[in-house]
Amino acid sequence: MTTFDERERNFENKFKNDEELRFKVAARRDRLLGLWAAQQLGKSGADAEAYARDLVAIDVDKPGDGEVLEKVGTDLRAAGKPIADHTVRARMLEFLDTAKKQIMTELR
Repeated sequence: MTTFDERERNFENKFKNDEELRFKVAARRDRLLGLWAAQQLGKSGADAEAYARDLVAIDVDKPGDGEVLEKVGTDLRAAGKPIADHTVRARMLEFLDTAKKQIMTELR
């Protein structure tokens, strides 16, 4: 195997690992956001966990923040909890930081 082939394989492995890490962080972020939103909706226990799992599934089916933010906003408004979209987005960003820290701690 040549040095070039080795470098290419290493680059591909790094890309794969980086993508897996991004997926884990996004899933954790969505779970944390789901638990927060569930609390706002008056859900707890298994109901809160199920709501959080639903948010993670949405992001897996349709990657990106938009679908998740839309669901949370719609659910909060439907429950009479008029939390502004920018507030939900801010919470999502907070949970992104938290998720990164948690995942990196778990990898050590």
